[in-house]
Amino acid sequence: MRQFSWLTAGLSVLALVLMVIAYSIYNGIPKEQDPAVAKRTEARIAPVGAVYAGDTGRAAMQAAQEAAAKAAAAQVAYGGTTDGKTIYDNLCHSCHTAGVAGAPKLGDKGAWSARIAQGTATLIKHAIEGYTGPDGNHMPARGGNPALNDEQVGNTVKWMVDQAR
Repeated sequence: MRQFSWLTAGLSVLALVLMVIAYSIYNGIPKEQDPAVAKRTEARIAPVGAVYAGDTGRAAMQAAQEAAAKAAAAQVAYGGTTDGKTIYDNLCHSCHTAGVAGAPKLGDKGAWSARIAQGTATLIKHAIEGYTGPDGNHMPARGGNPALNDEQVGNTVKWMVDQAR
C-alpha cells in the first residue's frame, strides 16, 4: 500500500510538471493574426516620404514618377471610352440639361450658335482648361472630372456640337 501511494504521488507530480511545461510552450507560440490588421498596421507605420540623393536617388525618383504617371494613365474615366454620348450621359448632362451656371442646354441652337462660331478647337480648349465667360458663366476644367483625357473631352464636345447643328 505504501509503494502504491508513492507511485500515485510520483505520477501526480509528473502530470503536474508536464502540464506546466505544456502551458509554457503554448504561451510561447505567437497567436495567429488577421491579415487585414497587419495591412492596416503596415500602412499606418509606412514612411510618408523618401530621400533621394545622388545619381541613385535621381534614378529612383524618376522611376517613381514614371510609375505614378502610368498609374494615373491607367485610371482614365469611364473605362477609357471615347464615345461622346456616353461621357455626356455620365457627367455633362448634370449641367447641360438644366443650364446650370449658364451652360448651354444640349440641342439649344440659339445658345450654341455663338459658341460654335468660335470654332470647335476653341470649345475643346475651353472644355479642357476650364473657362469663365464675360457674363460670369463658368465651365470647370474637364467638366469637373480630372480623370478625363483630352481625347474624351474633345469627342464629347464634338458630340454636343453635333446635337446643336
